[in-house]
Amino acid sequence: MLSYGSYTDGQEQPGTRWVYTVRASAMLRDFMGALRLKRGLERGVIAVQDAPAEVIGRCAVADPHEVEAALQGAARAAAQWSAAPLATRMRFVEIFHELVREKHDEIVDLMIAEGHPRSLARWETSGVLANTAPETVEFLAAQMEHRVVTAERELTVRRVADGVVCLNPPANATVANALLGVWALAAGNALVVRAPRSAPLGVMHILRELIAPALEAVGAPAGVLSVLCSDAPSTLAAWLQSPLVDDVMYFGGSRQGIEFGARCVAAGKKPILELAGNDICVVWHDADLDLAADALVEAFYGSGQICMVPNCAVVHPDVADELIAKVVERAARIRPGYPEEPDALLSPVLRTDLFRSVLEQALEGGAELVAGGRRLDVEGRPDEVGGLFLEPTVVRVDGLKGARDLEAVRHETFFPLLPIVVPAPGEGGDAGDLLQAVVEFVDTNEYGLRNSLWSGDRRVIDRFLAGVRGGGLLKVNDSHIGFLPVLPTHGGTGLTGGPGGEANYPLLRTSHLQGVSVARGVRPADAVFGDLTKGASA
Repeated sequence: MLSYGSYTDGQEQPGTRWVYTVRASAMLRDFMGALRLKRGLERGVIAVQDAPAEVIGRCAVADPHEVEAALQGAARAAAQWSAAPLATRMRFVEIFHELVREKHDEIVDLMIAEGHPRSLARWETSGVLANTAPETVEFLAAQMEHRVVTAERELTVRRVADGVVCLNPPANATVANALLGVWALAAGNALVVRAPRSAPLGVMHILRELIAPALEAVGAPAGVLSVLCSDAPSTLAAWLQSPLVDDVMYFGGSRQGIEFGARCVAAGKKPILELAGNDICVVWHDADLDLAADALVEAFYGSGQICMVPNCAVVHPDVADELIAKVVERAARIRPGYPEEPDALLSPVLRTDLFRSVLEQALEGGAELVAGGRRLDVEGRPDEVGGLFLEPTVVRVDGLKGARDLEAVRHETFFPLLPIVVPAPGEGGDAGDLLQAVVEFVDTNEYGLRNSLWSGDRRVIDRFLAGVRGGGLLKVNDSHIGFLPVLPTHGGTGLTGGPGGEANYPLLRTSHLQGVSVARGVRPADAVFGDLTKGASA
C-alpha cells in the first residue's frame, strides 16, 4: 500500500488522519462494501495492517498548521529558485519528461486504479508528454527573454516569476491537471498543490515520485514544492488570506470559478482559471464524414466528463443525415466497463438526475432523440434503477436560431450527451451565407476552450480561422481532444478562463513581463533630451 504524509519544505510530515483509496473496480463490483471498508479504515475501526489488496494507498489529511507551513517554505524557496538560470529550470522540465516516459505504465496503472478507463489514462499521459516535449520546451524557453544590444545599451524584455503559486486541481482529472504545475516551477515559482480529498493518491504519488526527484536533480531548494491533501474551502480561504501567495490556479465550474477569481483579485492574487468548456465542432458539406464522425464520438469518452471534448456539433444540412447515422453507429460501440478493460471508455456518472433533466428540456424544446438516453450497468445492460453509467446519447436540433435556448447546447453538460445542430434553410441571411452564420454561432459561444472544423476547402478553413476569435485552441481536420507539442493543452476565453482568459501556458501565466536596460557611458541628460532633437529642423 502506498502511504504519503503531507510534503512541505522538502520533508514528509507524519500523519494522524488519513484518506484511503480503494481500487475503482472494487467500488464498481460492490460499492457499499468498498465504502464500508474505506470508512472503517478512516475511522480506525479497521486496522491498516488488515486492509485487503483492494486498498491501494492512503494520504494524510493536512491540518491548518501544515497548510501554513507549506506557504512559509514556498516563500523562503521562491527567491532562490527564481534566480536559478533559465537553462537549469528548463533542464528540470526535460528530466521530468524523461521520468514520465520511464514511468509511463506506472502512471497509467495508478490512474486506472483511481477510476480512469485504461485508454483515457494513456491519453492523459500522452498529454503530459506533449506538454513537456522538446519542441514545447524550446518554444516556451524562447518566450522568456528577448535581448537587443546597441552601441550604448543592452535592452531586455524578460518574464519574471510571480513568486508562490498555489494549484487546486479538479477531482475528475487530478494527476494530469496537477502536472501543469511543472511549468509554474519552470517559470521560477515555488509551487503548493492541494490534492483533492476525493482523489488524492495519484497527485501525491506523481508529484513526490516524478516532480520532486527532477527538482532535486537540478539542485532546487527545499520548499520549492509542497503537496498536501486537505479540505478545499479552508485551504482556498487560507491561500486568499495569506500575504505569501501570489497566484492561484483554480479548476472548477464557471460560476464558482468566476466568483473565486473575483475574490482572488480583491485579495491581490492573480487568478489563473481553468473552468468549464462547451466546445463546438463544425462539419462542413465537403468534410471526410468518417473521420469527422470519429472525432465527434470523442464527446462520449469518459462519459463526457472531460472539459475538452466536443459538447456540440454544427453540421451542414447537406450531409447531416449521413453524418448522424455514422455517429450513432460509432456511439453504439462505446461501452462501459471496469477501468482495467482496454475497450472501456465510459465512466460512472453520479448526476443522472441532471442528465435526465437536461435531456427532457431539449426534447420539450423541439430536439429529436436519435440514440441513447438510458442508464446502464457496468456490463452495458440497461438499468434505470441502479445503473452507474449513461448510454451515449445523440439529439438532433434543427436550426441555429433558438438552439441556445436548450441547456444541452448553451452550457457544458458533463455527461455523454451530444446535440447535433443542423442549420435551417435561409439561416445564411439575405446573402445566403450559411458559413458566416455558422462562424457567428461558434464565436458567440459563451465558453472558449476548444473549437474545431472539418472541411476540405481552404477558403472555408481560412474564414473559420479568421472569424472564430474565441477559444484557447482551434483545430481543423484533426482529433478534437488529441494533444500536440507546442500548442496549449488548457486555457480559453469567456466562461472557460474568465476575464483575461486565454490559452494557458502556465510558464507564461505565472510570470510577468519586465523590461531591463543596462547602459554603458550614457549621459542621463542625453537620454532624456538627446533623441528629441534628432532629425529636427535647424
